[in-house]
Amino acid sequence: MPTSPSEPPERSGPFDLAVVGAGPAGLTAAVAAARRGLRVVLVDAGDRPGGQYHRHPAPELGARRPGALHHDWREFTRRTAALDGLVRAGRAVHLAGHHVWTVVPEGTGWRLHAVVAGAAGADEGAATVRARAVLLATGSHERHLPFPGWTLPGVVGAGGAQAMLKGGLVLPGRRVVVAGSGPLLLAVADSLAAAGARVPAVVEAGAYLGYSGFVPALLRNPAKLAEGTLYGGALLRYGTRLLARHAVVEAHGSGRVEAVTVARLDPDWRPLPGTGRRIPCDALAVGHGLVPQLELATALGCATRTSADGTAALVLDAEQATSVPGIWAAGETGGIGGARLAVVEGELAAVSMARALLGVRAPKPREAALRRRRDRLRAFAEAMGAVHRPGPGWTGWLRPDTEVCRCEEVPVARVTEAVDTLGARDARTVKLFTRAGMGWCQGRTCGPAVAALAGHASGGEAVPDRRPLSCPVPLRHLAELPEQGRTEN
Repeated sequence: MPTSPSEPPERSGPFDLAVVGAGPAGLTAAVAAARRGLRVVLVDAGDRPGGQYHRHPAPELGARRPGALHHDWREFTRRTAALDGLVRAGRAVHLAGHHVWTVVPEGTGWRLHAVVAGAAGADEGAATVRARAVLLATGSHERHLPFPGWTLPGVVGAGGAQAMLKGGLVLPGRRVVVAGSGPLLLAVADSLAAAGARVPAVVEAGAYLGYSGFVPALLRNPAKLAEGTLYGGALLRYGTRLLARHAVVEAHGSGRVEAVTVARLDPDWRPLPGTGRRIPCDALAVGHGLVPQLELATALGCATRTSADGTAALVLDAEQATSVPGIWAAGETGGIGGARLAVVEGELAAVSMARALLGVRAPKPREAALRRRRDRLRAFAEAMGAVHRPGPGWTGWLRPDTEVCRCEEVPVARVTEAVDTLGARDARTVKLFTRAGMGWCQGRTCGPAVAALAGHASGGEAVPDRRPLSCPVPLRHLAELPEQGRTEN
């Protein structure tokens, strides 16, 4: 059972291992590590395990088959049951509703500070957790590329549409165009259509022929090929048209989206003149893949790399360890790869941490099999990233009045003025000149677009997001920190 946010502070540890995030990677790692003898605390912002991938319908909705909208639901429920058993046995602690905002060194271990959410998300206080080692399984968020009309009601993220369906059992509309880039689009279109929506088109900016350059990775992952075939058959069954190398370049509507304009793209993602067509709809689910959530890791100084999809990801060794001793990572933090890869990496990290902290070794055949599967799935993930990586020409569908930063209502013209006239050469300087990225989302939505307009196009090196706080923190929590914690932060 998850620990209530109001329970006493003795749950702060010290623990052998603190796992941050209860999605597929974190949940798997916490269970596997506790089973290997580590005293584990699983710290998560959600009120139940599952992360963004396994979302739970609200209890009051009375969902009779919550697993119908999820992949691998049976395995997930087995892991949550195992976690509950470990908690009851005193071998693990689950701190739900705890959003970790920083991790700092303390002696030979680590101190984690979290904001604790109360009823209806209200701030209920602060919490401190101490552990010898930390596993970061913080997941990812959607990558958005703006276009004229993307702020209209009815335009939602592709992952957001799926979250609405899984968590709220509602559709974003009755006639939904699914657009952007990446394999998530096919899953979203299938889910929406199965739930009763009409999906006239899946608009994919990438070219599926690009997979021909990654034949070895494809052949090593026949299950992925079979999954893609199933989605393709579902699109045919639902009468959904797949438009590859196309993009939604404008959304139209007065009070809500009523139609979108779709145009063909050249290999660099520039819209080809004269190819636009209008598709009526009452909702648009659009997203261009995912971005690893690295704020905690980069604040610690963990090294990053540029993934095949153009995003920054953590540099990890064969043991899932980061460049900072005592910090491991699993799942999307090491590069976008999906839930099944996250599960394998979570278990591998648990094996590594049990060996490092307690000297407990896993059976060699089991560990070797996990490594082979991890490497096979990671190779496929890199292939997917390369095929669906945004091209530099996507900015060609922007207009001067297109909003880039929705929170602060900053249009393209102000960003280009900061670059061309005021001399800004990076997203941080653009932020200082225009306030782009200073809103509630802190640049998570507009960050890729601002970076591209500032000259960091998709062909360059990804610049990781660095910030001392990973979420909003009340000032009173900062004031209550011990003097040592203040100087470290």
